[in-house]
Amino acid sequence: MRDDRIEARRIAAGLEEPVREAGALARKLGLEPYPVNYWIVDHDEMNELIAYGGFQRRYPHWRWGMQYDRQQKQDQFGMGKAFEIVNNDNPSHAFLQESNSLADQKAVITHVEAHADFFANNEWFGMFVEDAASPDAAAMLEGHAETIAGYMEDPEIDRGEVEAFIDAILCLEDTIDQHRAFSRAGSPRGSEDAEELREKLEGMNISEDVRRQVFDEAWLEGQEEAASEAALDDPRKDVLAFLREHGMQYDDETGRAEEMEPWQKDVLDVLREEAYYFAAQKMTKVMNEGWAAYWESLMMGEEQFAGTDEFITYADHQSRVLGSPGLNPYSLGMDLWEYIENSTNRREVADKLLRVEGVTWRNFQETIDFDEVADLLRPDPAIDAIRTETLDGLAELGPDDPRVDHEALDRALSAREADLDPDEEGYVDVDRYPWKLLTYEGLAERHFSLNKPQNRGFLRRIRRSELERLARYMFDDEQYATVEEALADVDYGAGWDRMREIRESHNDVTFLDAFLSEEFVRENHYFTYEYTRASGDFRATSSEYEDVKKKLLLQFTNFGKPTVAVYDGNFDNRGELLLGHQYNGVMLDLKQARGVIERTYDLWGRPVNLMTIVKEYDEHDLEIARRRNREPEPTEVGKRIRYDGEEFEVHDLDEDLSERIAATDVDYDTKPEDWLA
Repeated sequence: MRDDRIEARRIAAGLEEPVREAGALARKLGLEPYPVNYWIVDHDEMNELIAYGGFQRRYPHWRWGMQYDRQQKQDQFGMGKAFEIVNNDNPSHAFLQESNSLADQKAVITHVEAHADFFANNEWFGMFVEDAASPDAAAMLEGHAETIAGYMEDPEIDRGEVEAFIDAILCLEDTIDQHRAFSRAGSPRGSEDAEELREKLEGMNISEDVRRQVFDEAWLEGQEEAASEAALDDPRKDVLAFLREHGMQYDDETGRAEEMEPWQKDVLDVLREEAYYFAAQKMTKVMNEGWAAYWESLMMGEEQFAGTDEFITYADHQSRVLGSPGLNPYSLGMDLWEYIENSTNRREVADKLLRVEGVTWRNFQETIDFDEVADLLRPDPAIDAIRTETLDGLAELGPDDPRVDHEALDRALSAREADLDPDEEGYVDVDRYPWKLLTYEGLAERHFSLNKPQNRGFLRRIRRSELERLARYMFDDEQYATVEEALADVDYGAGWDRMREIRESHNDVTFLDAFLSEEFVRENHYFTYEYTRASGDFRATSSEYEDVKKKLLLQFTNFGKPTVAVYDGNFDNRGELLLGHQYNGVMLDLKQARGVIERTYDLWGRPVNLMTIVKEYDEHDLEIARRRNREPEPTEVGKRIRYDGEEFEVHDLDEDLSERIAATDVDYDTKPEDWLA
């Protein structure tokens, strides 16, 4: 046996206990993860898995080598180390790098358990599989790899043609309708009742801007339609499906478009299915990474899953991850989850306090002694500090106390009475794993967010407007005689319960739209920046929460990429494809757009047109703006770019078509008014 495999087995054996205990702790905390299989891999294997998107086998293509090289150089030049990768599957498979320290391995394991919970419970992941079945992604992707490899090796099919065809599809892999459940191309576009969807969206509390951009009325009504055609008043967002159903290939010998070969249709089906499988991960990056970082931090730090000799290493590595520059999904996601937890817990406490005799939303700030509230909210000492010598305090809480796992407590007391050694059967390591003696309710009280030092002023900062909203429909507003009596009824699990509800239904766009508040932006110091034509550089432009939300939503709507749909499959009655860029105030990169149009031609076989809107600047106005250090105001003009397989043409777009693709009042420009000439 190779030495490295022996080393991997040794490391795996040493991780059996952390894996077992992390899974048990995650479930105690209310998580419901898929079962996870853990694998130890070396540096090169880890880079290969990352290149393959977390799986051991993918279809043959040059993109994997490019991604492997990028990851290898990232490690080599110190731009970030890969600690793990986990895939969305049941069971999930997590790969740990053998060079990790024990502290890092434990952090990875707790992180992975939270990811597996998110995979298993978020509805957007469930849209890929039918009838709420579990995914079998590894088998699916391996089958796809075999299919495409078979075509690559077929002597009657040119390998270069297969690779070029894959290249063309990959240019369009994000032009799917990721908000619909996956279905085979040519099958009905959706059957979910529009009214049910409207009710679901209402419950998610999303804004009108997001509703218009992502879940508009035409989209909702389209859920009930089975037609596969595209029309100017009902564009088809799943471009790949439309090309699969109606696309052709240009035949140089006949000089005309011909039917696709069976292998081409098969490859298109395979890659479209993969695009839908990976869509949920792209749509929930902030939520998912923030969720995993939150529970990892609680388990490793607050529940001391990291030993005393491991905590400094863990804290150092965690701070680097959360402190990485740029738009950091770990940091943004974790900050938002903590804010949701704090906000929910604050409402829970305020709701109880407003029911105390003599307390109203008008006199709340003057009447409530916040120091007294902080003291009363502290967890019971018997729950807060669990050690072998304090077990009697837990027992004194009584046999019916819902916060105590009485079966585990009995075992621990018996082990202490028998003076068992750690290696003897029946021993309970209370000092190392105190959480084993608590239930979900006990852990919720032990970790109530408003008790944490960094959140102590959060209740005091509650706005009068929020207090008024809470009190508006409160009929039993004098339910308690004292503050102490009111706080005895606080549900310490309110924040965690709300977090799990949100984890089930939201994606990044709806998550940010619903919960990115003015208070959150102010407390976390978020701001926007814009490129200025006048100075040719970027400048900070706004710290207003509406502007910050606009910019963040831009990063995540349609995976942060332009939204393109099919508007006509027989444009101008000549069999030409008419695509439309659904303009939101941000121009396309026209050079890149032309490259994508060329690839689309390979899948359509006939001329391809793309409608878009460009910003044009008058040179005289631009020069004046430079002198005055202000920003010129552009003119927005509709254009239609046409490619016939040989050359491009650019035409002015009819006003009617310009209106169909132009934004209404949704615009992601946050330049201050005084920048405009």
